[in-house]
Amino acid sequence: MAWQPDEAGLTQILQLLKESQSPNNEVQRAVQQKLEALNQYPDFNNYLVYVLTKLKTEDEPTRSLSGLILKNNVKSYYQAFPEEVKAYVRSECLSAIGNPSPLIRATVGILVTTIVQRGKLVTWPELLPLLCQLLDSEDYAVCEGAFGALQKICEDSSEQLDSDALNRPLNTLIPKFLTFFKHASSKIRSHAIACVNQFIITRTQALMVHINSFIENLFALSGDEDPEVRKNVCRAVVMLLEVRVDVLMPHIHNIIEYMLLRTQDSDEQVSLEACEFWLTIAEMPVCKEVLGPHLQSLVPILVRGMRYSELDVILMKAEVEDETIPDRPEDIKPRFHKAKTHGPAHIDKDSEDDDDDDDADVLSDWNLRKCSAAALDMLASVFRDDMLPTLLPILKEILFDPDWIAKESGILVLGAVAEGCYTGIVPHLPELVPFLIVSLAEKRALIRSITCWTLSRYSHWIVSQPHELYLQKLMEELLKRILDSNKRVQEAACSAFATLEEEACTELVPYLSYILQTLVFAFGKYQHKNLLILYDAIGTLADSVGNHLNRQEYIELLMPPLIEKWNALQDEDKDLFPLLECLSSVATALQGGFLPYATPVFRRCVGLVDKNLAQSMACLSNPEQFDPPEKDFMIVALDLLSGLAEGLESAIDALVAESNILELLFQCVQVRTVSMNDMQ
Repeated sequence: MAWQPDEAGLTQILQLLKESQSPNNEVQRAVQQKLEALNQYPDFNNYLVYVLTKLKTEDEPTRSLSGLILKNNVKSYYQAFPEEVKAYVRSECLSAIGNPSPLIRATVGILVTTIVQRGKLVTWPELLPLLCQLLDSEDYAVCEGAFGALQKICEDSSEQLDSDALNRPLNTLIPKFLTFFKHASSKIRSHAIACVNQFIITRTQALMVHINSFIENLFALSGDEDPEVRKNVCRAVVMLLEVRVDVLMPHIHNIIEYMLLRTQDSDEQVSLEACEFWLTIAEMPVCKEVLGPHLQSLVPILVRGMRYSELDVILMKAEVEDETIPDRPEDIKPRFHKAKTHGPAHIDKDSEDDDDDDDADVLSDWNLRKCSAAALDMLASVFRDDMLPTLLPILKEILFDPDWIAKESGILVLGAVAEGCYTGIVPHLPELVPFLIVSLAEKRALIRSITCWTLSRYSHWIVSQPHELYLQKLMEELLKRILDSNKRVQEAACSAFATLEEEACTELVPYLSYILQTLVFAFGKYQHKNLLILYDAIGTLADSVGNHLNRQEYIELLMPPLIEKWNALQDEDKDLFPLLECLSSVATALQGGFLPYATPVFRRCVGLVDKNLAQSMACLSNPEQFDPPEKDFMIVALDLLSGLAEGLESAIDALVAESNILELLFQCVQVRTVSMNDMQ
């Protein structure tokens, strides 16, 4: 007889599902504990799938939530499920693939792919044949549900679909998917392309034997009215460009024309996917040859893509004076020990120098503006000054446009081509640099912040000119922006100044007093996030001017706020990473001038190393009970000890003699050796 729920148990679980949707965190925590406790009952998961697939009297969000809790249980405990529970859950999933509700169908699809990941397809042999059969259903919900599940399986378990153990299901699936590229439903067409797209980058043989048919079907969808379909077509073309450019070359000029059109698509997700094409082709040997004839069309499109929309500006809330508003925890990226670099690298998805990194949540991800800027940067490095006949007239127009959004995008363009078109831009810099320095005082915060970044991209040229022409004025204005009332501008100015410090090095020595006064004043002004960037600017200054920092008046300015922060931070606080990196540079630069602060700093660093080693040893001896420590604490402490040794020279001997640091260093080597052996 089929499993049936107990009414009392069902009522209890439904109550918990309702409570888990409460906005109260305490209630949610209590519900989570109760749900976790219910996992000890073997048929708890039967109840969850029953609510998802059978309980039509409940609202859809509650039923979907039940399915998502079951998905998490499958992820964590599936191997421990009794066989009859596994069978019941799988059976109920198959019965609900074509549920009339899109939300329930999608949840069932998520559950199916999670079971496939944890339990493997070989233990569910009826799944793929049934899903393939359901694709041919005339009931839209059934066809779409089956395709939704297959798409998720293709995304999560692609290697299983091409395995010998299952007789390579892809050999059947790929031709099947291709027949749905012309389906009447745009959702089905989109699913079909997305399924096939999963196998392009890996050059899966089952797809490669049908590659011409795939491309022919893609081209037939180039003008599709559905944005999701167009997005998947663009994604397919970009991936094919990466791995099978040979099959695209006969059609490359038509493809380029298509991508020019799609980069201007009214749907930003489509235009972003299309814009990736230019980034990809810029790294290919054929770039100059195939894109050259289209450069006059492409450059204006990329420049337009670099503009903020009015909605962007509203959502970012970038124009407010927010220096007194504390940062939210989510505004602050996780800190890791890192090598210092500020130089103007290419713009890319992970670029720390990107102009608007850390926008409001809605804009902080990779978007059309960033992709267009990165593409222009990369293409400038390919075409060099050949790009300028097209670009300069556009720049002249938008840099002096009364519309501030246009002007802001022009300044971004100027920064993006700084490396690639440097030679051709240099003759214009005597006019452009004063214009940019004046723009640092613009009313709009977004113009002030992007101008900081663009000027940093030309800092090498600025430093090479007589100081009175540009450097002095730039420093004066940049230091004002470091104390700006807008946090975004503070961040951009601090980063730009760090780049300038690296370029100018000891040429900054005559201005050290003014620089230090500004940076120290910022300590009392900055919120949490920008304080971490300020440490970096101070450390870079110390690296750049070296022992010129070792003057009593500079030490009395700089050290008190640093030591105050040092004393305020707990040993477990990751804000120690940038502070210790900063102090390492300062200690090396100050040499004997650091001696009054050396003893407490040395002892704390030794303590951090000692504690980290103890945690490492505990974890190695009992990994079930103890988590591995955060090694970066030990690394930055050792770096600072190295900086102390370099700066203090023989004056550090007494501190070493009264500590166990040499023994700890030996242990560090041993722990690393043990860890490496374990990995091998």
